[in-house]
Amino acid sequence: MQRQGHRRLLVLTGEHPNYTFDQFLEALKVISETTSDPCGQIRRANVEIPSLSLSDMRRLKATDVVGTYTLFQETYHRPTFQKMHISGPKSNYENRLLTHDRAMRAGLDDVGIGTLFGLTDYRYEVMAMLMHSNHLEETYGAGPHTISVPRLRSAEGSEVSVAPPAEVDDANFKKLVAILRIAVPYTGMILSTRESPEMRRELLKVGMSQMSAGSRTDVGAYHRQDSEATRENLGTMAGQFSLLDERPVNQVVLDLMNQGYVPSWCTACYRKGRTGEHFMKIAKAGNIHNFCHPNSLLTLQEYLNDYGTAEEKAVGERLIQEEQERGFMSDSAVKMLNRKLKKVNAGEHDQYI
Repeated sequence: MQRQGHRRLLVLTGEHPNYTFDQFLEALKVISETTSDPCGQIRRANVEIPSLSLSDMRRLKATDVVGTYTLFQETYHRPTFQKMHISGPKSNYENRLLTHDRAMRAGLDDVGIGTLFGLTDYRYEVMAMLMHSNHLEETYGAGPHTISVPRLRSAEGSEVSVAPPAEVDDANFKKLVAILRIAVPYTGMILSTRESPEMRRELLKVGMSQMSAGSRTDVGAYHRQDSEATRENLGTMAGQFSLLDERPVNQVVLDLMNQGYVPSWCTACYRKGRTGEHFMKIAKAGNIHNFCHPNSLLTLQEYLNDYGTAEEKAVGERLIQEEQERGFMSDSAVKMLNRKLKKVNAGEHDQYI
């Protein structure tokens, strides 16, 4: 994954009792310490893991590896939640709903929320997510750092996924994304590979700001090419759900740049302490672009130097030049960007503001 150019990962785990939280913490340590040629390094791991106790949240915070802690309520509609989660640790509605409060209290002040659209009326889910967002902001001074909006996709063994009880069509899906963007303009909105390349392009126009690339949902998928034995053993295993965008990272990056978007691998805010309430104050004041924009250009240039194809480099370097000339960064941000771009192009890495 590092050799594809990834600098940030979203790390998931399930709730099987044979896999312990200690093992997950060890996996995070391995991720943070592993490097690869030419300059591969995962600089931040966001996590999407089951609900944790306050003490385990503090242990997660103590790793100093985690960026955003994400947990989807799946559905905020209590009767539907109870119908879909009839037993097990996930069946406790209140415990799951208060997970982000425990994260905030433990110092994990960048949290991500989301709902699985297709289980019940999307209008109810949107309003519930906004109420959840307001609660976090009123209580902790910071709403969610990210909001995710996955649509239910077919999955082997799940009858519900084949015929969603409240399927959201494309028009209403674009509408709800636009409404969320207007309601929480300071929050990152994440789009997964559940959506097709065409739909992902459309949703960028109405509010999406982050998207995954090169994702896999089946066990062992990221190292299947290492050996024939691995392919044999895992070849028949189904993924968690169906993907509609299976393009590799470099194709997604090129497509974004051709549309005029700046792909970013920035992790600066996490490492400079611009998280939670601090981040929100900068964002709401309209000053975050003086950090995010130059940092995005620095990470794009680094990606192009290390992993970019000839076509990516031609398109990307032209885009970087155009963005520098747009004139909406402060003079000090532009000067600092130019100084750091020279360092990146001289072979230095991990330059940020």
